[in-house]
Amino acid sequence: MRITLDPTTATDVVTGIRFPEGNRWHDGRLWYSDMHTGEVFSVDPGSDAAPRLEATVAGQSSGLGWLRDGRLVISSMESRTVVAVSDDGTSSVFADLSEVEASLVNDLVVDEQTGRTYIGAFGYDLYGGEALRPGPLYVIEPDGSFRPAAEGLVFPNSANVLPGTRTLVVSETWGHRLTAFDIEPDGSLTGRRAWATLPDGVTPDGSTVDRDGAIWVCSVDTGEFLRVVEGGEVTDRIDVPGRCAIDCALGGEDGRTLYLATADSYDPAVTARTRAGRISAVRVSVPGW
Repeated sequence: MRITLDPTTATDVVTGIRFPEGNRWHDGRLWYSDMHTGEVFSVDPGSDAAPRLEATVAGQSSGLGWLRDGRLVISSMESRTVVAVSDDGTSSVFADLSEVEASLVNDLVVDEQTGRTYIGAFGYDLYGGEALRPGPLYVIEPDGSFRPAAEGLVFPNSANVLPGTRTLVVSETWGHRLTAFDIEPDGSLTGRRAWATLPDGVTPDGSTVDRDGAIWVCSVDTGEFLRVVEGGEVTDRIDVPGRCAIDCALGGEDGRTLYLATADSYDPAVTARTRAGRISAVRVSVPGW
């Protein structure tokens, strides 16, 4: 499948967002961060109800996940923390990585089997024009303690645990690849290997995994969403000309709706003026898990 995202192929779910990140399907709702406002929302795509504000963090919000006790966790990029939000809406710092990490923290994933959280950091000051340096991946225990899990990743970004496995696959945005690790019983990562080398120019950002273990990944620089299988074959492609492809999630009643987050820019000064970010929905053949 190869399509171009336009009103004939997709349905807009949410519009007027500045920079939609952290797309997740959870409890029958689509959740997302508006990164440039620090706000987290959820929406029922099957109703006409407006998005519901779930939380706000100081600084940019990114990845989302849920701990075993039901708390929402949010990557708070600029404070270099992970914030936990209880059912009553109260929030607290779950893990403070500013103790050890000078660069912005990025996307995260919660391993549902163990309740551990994996989160990457830029590794350098991207917005300040600093020269590129590799960044780390941290593992956060259910009690909020943390330690390094991997080093030397070229801008670690989104991550997924493949269905039915103990394999974690991480997007390396400026490395143009997806990298796999084995998750050990204590949460450490071993067996680092290339899972997929991506086509020239592709810069993997957000991603989601389907029931067959293929990964839908967006390319922020080339404006496209790719379905990739282990080894690097691209089976499906969705083009979003002239836009930044930011994140994606599989969900809906049957798991076959792919939610696609895009924006006109990743510059906060631009998005504050335009608010042209949106999340659109297309139908795909393989559901999420």
